[in-house]
Amino acid sequence: MPEAPRQARARAADLQQQINHHNYRYYVLDDPEVPDSEYDRLMRELQQLEADYPALITRDSPTQRVGAEPLEAFAEVQHAVPMLSLGNAFSEEDMLDFDARARKQLGAGASISYAAEPKLDGLAISLRYEHGILVQAATRGDGKRGEDVSSNVRTIPSIPLRLLGEDWPEVLEARGEIFIPRKGFDELNQRARSRGEKVFANPRNAAAGSLRQLDPRVTAARPLAFYCYGYGAVSSGDLASTYSGCISVLKSLGIPVSPELAVLQDVNACMDYYRRLGERRDVLDYDIDGVVFKVNSLAQQAELGFVSRAPRWAVAHKFPAQEALTRVLDVEFQVGRTGAITPVARLEPVSVGGVTVSNATLHNMDEVEKKDVRAGDIVFVRRAGDVIPEVVRVLQERRPEGTRPVTLPSRCPVCDSEVIRTESEVVARCSGGLYCAAQRKEAIRHFSSRLAMDIEGLGDKLVQQLIEQDWVHDPADLYSLTLEQLAGLERMGRKSAQNLLDALETSKQTSLSHFLYALGRREVGEATSQTLARRFGSLRALREADEEDLQQTPDVGPVVAAHVASFFRQQHNREVMDKLLQAGITWQESVPASTPDQAPLSGQTFVLTGSLSQPRSRIKSRLESHGARVSGSVSGKTSYLVAGEAAGSKLEKARSLGVQILDEAALERLLENL
Repeated sequence: MPEAPRQARARAADLQQQINHHNYRYYVLDDPEVPDSEYDRLMRELQQLEADYPALITRDSPTQRVGAEPLEAFAEVQHAVPMLSLGNAFSEEDMLDFDARARKQLGAGASISYAAEPKLDGLAISLRYEHGILVQAATRGDGKRGEDVSSNVRTIPSIPLRLLGEDWPEVLEARGEIFIPRKGFDELNQRARSRGEKVFANPRNAAAGSLRQLDPRVTAARPLAFYCYGYGAVSSGDLASTYSGCISVLKSLGIPVSPELAVLQDVNACMDYYRRLGERRDVLDYDIDGVVFKVNSLAQQAELGFVSRAPRWAVAHKFPAQEALTRVLDVEFQVGRTGAITPVARLEPVSVGGVTVSNATLHNMDEVEKKDVRAGDIVFVRRAGDVIPEVVRVLQERRPEGTRPVTLPSRCPVCDSEVIRTESEVVARCSGGLYCAAQRKEAIRHFSSRLAMDIEGLGDKLVQQLIEQDWVHDPADLYSLTLEQLAGLERMGRKSAQNLLDALETSKQTSLSHFLYALGRREVGEATSQTLARRFGSLRALREADEEDLQQTPDVGPVVAAHVASFFRQQHNREVMDKLLQAGITWQESVPASTPDQAPLSGQTFVLTGSLSQPRSRIKSRLESHGARVSGSVSGKTSYLVAGEAAGSKLEKARSLGVQILDEAALERLLENL
């Protein structure tokens, strides 16, 4: 093993420090300083150095996230400080009782402030750092003993292998929750369905199953994340005098904490926080099942002490259950934009998590057959976020006599075309294409959506009327509609009709990435559309690309490349694109970039503020197509502030920091000169 020269050792240490700093900015502060391409470049350089000089590899190196050999079993870990459970509150009365008990024990006139944060629906974990290095990770287990899952936890990007700075305790146990964000969970299940594998019932089960894999490489492929909510053993004693202060110290060491943490002055503020977070529950990127309230003062926590296995100074105020029992009235089949035939359970209405639910997705026929869902069954229904609920399982013991298994229809329920299910796909599809009114409707809806062509005023009911009138067979037909046609539709009128025509005209000025996304190709979302637009620069170049060339694009693998190439090979798709271009849709084409850091605005950060004449999503897409990053806040790293009318505090901050300020005209000139 060759000894690393001094210059290589110094460079490796510098790269580790830079990457750890960028991980902190990304995972803890949610404010990255560099684009992904620069981060990847630093990581590649460190990997190459370590490959050339293996002696440089340290256990806390950012490269050491994956690669441990599979385990035969998990070792047992004795927790130095027990991992306790929490008492629950299910109503405002329970919260008032909790507060009254604490005040009574602390004495008359005691002033109590509370720290509040979401109760994540994941898996509790304890991370042990010695001299700033992660040496062990253990599950909660029974509270006294857990399982050693160190090899798996080391693969989670948001968990630091080395704490920031140098001023850390000799021993520090950070405790928190490992979870899977909703977006990652959806993508994980989608990949499983495409491979015909079992899907996870919910993100918590997925997180728990991922963490307890004997092969760390499996864990590394799962989108796990971590938030810290406290600590166990600390060799230097308490980190601060308050819980919120301790969390702030942990955050400064590079450990991710909940951005929702708040300090509240009394129990009434706690209940207000609970209601407000409950209203936002569905828009969070992770599942929560309540709010944890903790007495903020550590001195008061010590005085309150514990009862049985739970502290007297903390309580989990739970949200209403998001699972309920109901009866399946029927199983019907819906047709989506790509022709996918999706089974949907029609249910006896039931309240789930405060929302009345009457429909639940069954995903595909494999799911229907595996769960054996039938009309008449009593089922558990789960609602997570604002997506359509799903049937979790059937109570077979309560199945009535005479039920029949659900079968896939051989003909499309909308257009009567043949339904096809290939061996390579889990999903069955209608073969009707744009002949099928359901696919046509969904294609038009997608084409006009905000992230696509952003055609304001083109809602579901209007799209349905246009299809029923047989005026629109593909998206290009939208641009041939006349004032007389539209004004004669139900609930339209000439003013509304003219507004829609104006919106159609405005939509013609777009970006290549918006146009690509609007076409609605399978497996190609907003991010991939932006990547393809940046990589090829023009529609013509993209239409001529083969699968091998497409796979040279970041994040485009064989499956996506095959779908894209197939789409552009189809003559009817090429005809629709030509019609759209002939209708006047245009955009500013850019110089193709083989890698993102070759784009003309790579490394530049823009902030948009004030009232702008174009939708912000469109301006953002244009900037990103040239490699720029668009941020929501002004900082010393901001390159340009694009200011519209009535710009406020962001404009003032930009001026104070010396950030270059552009109006829309100046932005247009900048983009035209690229």
